[in-house]
Amino acid sequence: MPRRSPAVVLAPDSFKGSLSASDAAAAIAEGLRRVWPDADLRLCPMADGGEGTLDAVLSRGGQRLTAGISDVAGKPLAVAYGLIGEPATAVVEVAQVVGLTDPAVAAIDVEHRTTLGVGEMIRNRLDAGVRSFMIGLGGSSTNDGGAGLLAALGLSLTDARGRAIEPTPAGLATLAAVDASRLDPRLADARIIVMSDVNNPLTGERGATAIFGPQKGVLRERIAEIDGHIANFASLTEGALDRRAQDKPGAGAAGGLGFALQLIGGEMRSGAEVVADLIGLDAALDGADWAITGEGKSDEQTALGKTPLIVARRAAARLIPATLISGSIDRSALPELGRHFAGCFSLPSGPASLEQCLEDAAALLADRAEQLALLFDAARG
Repeated sequence: MPRRSPAVVLAPDSFKGSLSASDAAAAIAEGLRRVWPDADLRLCPMADGGEGTLDAVLSRGGQRLTAGISDVAGKPLAVAYGLIGEPATAVVEVAQVVGLTDPAVAAIDVEHRTTLGVGEMIRNRLDAGVRSFMIGLGGSSTNDGGAGLLAALGLSLTDARGRAIEPTPAGLATLAAVDASRLDPRLADARIIVMSDVNNPLTGERGATAIFGPQKGVLRERIAEIDGHIANFASLTEGALDRRAQDKPGAGAAGGLGFALQLIGGEMRSGAEVVADLIGLDAALDGADWAITGEGKSDEQTALGKTPLIVARRAAARLIPATLISGSIDRSALPELGRHFAGCFSLPSGPASLEQCLEDAAALLADRAEQLALLFDAARG
């Protein structure tokens, strides 16, 4: 009797710089169908709050809309967002507003970038009657402690002479006073879910500036000073609002947006867990034989709660093996990754430049999936 083709859940994150999560899932599916033309393939593109979160959420329904807000330099920018459910929840992907991979951002010094546009997005949706938000924090280019977001929502930031300052790292250098009397009162009625895979505090050795600042352009010799200015901003703002958030897990996410959003009542959640619930990952896993996940690069951070780990955990709860296929895998992380995955595989088949790998990512991913399908068949006997 012919053997039944398996039911396989394909739940990768995006392969940054080359493939969206949807494209990655499609490439894996192509490879599997070479071996199992009639396989039950359940495509569940994933995200963890960073790039691709909006696409992943809207893949299961909702509206994609556009809003005019400010970019990292305060200039006009048209940004996509989503509306899901009833009453409507606004889905905001910070990477769409202040994204690290935006070529235009690189021309602006990180000390002059602001999260003003993120706050404007929230304010505009409040104006439209929305009171529920899901905000994905990954992939940000800013390091302003969330000053821009709070300024857009009514927080007043002034220097020693009472003059308004720019809500940027450079502006915070002259901050002397914070007034929260005009903070948007509608925030009290809003529910804000903050999606992130980062648990760092706002400041200090594990804070936003020290850990994530350099990848955004913060010079090593500037870390301590900028961190001090953000600490001063946080203390003054906490005093003005009579709330505390700078030491909470996730306060350092997205250059301090995690702090600002928690300060106004936001609830930190694992971005991958939220997306998994929204797209129905558990239902897709029910009755499946195998799960395949992946991302652009897997390392020790993967095992701390990134998308592949969440997929593996949910699969394990159903006694389903999960396999990891990533663009590259840090060898030093293999012992820990091996505790969660039934095999970890990277894409290059031989010596190749990064440019070649990025260009050929879909073909490489399909080839790797095909070979894994053959291995899966052999293991079934």
